[in-house]
Amino acid sequence: MFVSRYLGGPIAALVGLAIQVQAETWDMPTPYPDATFHTVNIHEFAKDVAAATDGGLEIKVHSAGSLFKHPEISKAVRSGQVPAGEFFLSLLANDNAAFGIDSMPFLATNYEDAQRLWAAQKGVIEALLEDQGVMALYAVPWPPQGLYTNKEITSVDDLAGLKFRTYNATLEEFANLAGAAPTQVEVPDIPQAFSTGRVEAMITSPSTGVNSKAWDFVSHYTDIQAWIPKNIVVVNKRAFQRLDEATQAAILEAAAAAEARGWEMSRAETATQTAALKENGIVVVEPSEELMAGLRAIGVQMLETWKAEAGDAGAALLGAYQQ
Repeated sequence: MFVSRYLGGPIAALVGLAIQVQAETWDMPTPYPDATFHTVNIHEFAKDVAAATDGGLEIKVHSAGSLFKHPEISKAVRSGQVPAGEFFLSLLANDNAAFGIDSMPFLATNYEDAQRLWAAQKGVIEALLEDQGVMALYAVPWPPQGLYTNKEITSVDDLAGLKFRTYNATLEEFANLAGAAPTQVEVPDIPQAFSTGRVEAMITSPSTGVNSKAWDFVSHYTDIQAWIPKNIVVVNKRAFQRLDEATQAAILEAAAAAEARGWEMSRAETATQTAALKENGIVVVEPSEELMAGLRAIGVQMLETWKAEAGDAGAALLGAYQQ
């Protein structure tokens, strides 16, 4: 009787205290709303980690730029302000051109090519991030990018002078070469930017179009399938190394599952969200040959610029992809 009372008292309290001490919570910022499939996938990743560690590591997802704005997330992980985060990979193209190759127009425009490009790019990206004290966990692509406007676009000349939404240096270069006026706008601000006339056109995925309710502010979606860019989920290397081996293994296993799941989610998104745009009144247009010829010419020009900036390492990366 004495033993059972003893086990139910101080020892139980000590066990509970030990569990509380061992449990850890990681804050993880992402720039996208909860409805975005990338964020849905991250929530699944967090659940997998919690389950595999019996609650020893809880990942708290801060969506829609609520903790850090998109351009700040990579820096926040690098500096250790947060242990993990997600961001658009080519945002780091100013650090090294290799980060931006998946945003090169018309280089990889289907999922098979996008996977081959990631296979060629991955080792380079991992090494670059490691130099920043960051580890790559997994990367997931967006659906092929399309053109949103308030009129039908039949040639590149039709883009001249339009206020064009950009989100990285690569898209800014694209807008300039097309004769448009680039304007930096993050995803949560897209509806307001269009409604106030700050932007008049954008290239983005069907997913972002649906999540932003693009039918409220544009009339046409031209399915140019320009490129298939990726988001990447990363972890601060020091934060990762402080974890025990079992927890590290759980994170890596959950990350591998999230990458595989995310690529399949992206494929499914392409068809369903393009259909959703049409169902909500947007005119979905197949691009004209004249438009595609002009856009591809811009892509060739941008790739030449990319090669010059990327040097020998970039040439090796591109060569591995094009083999």
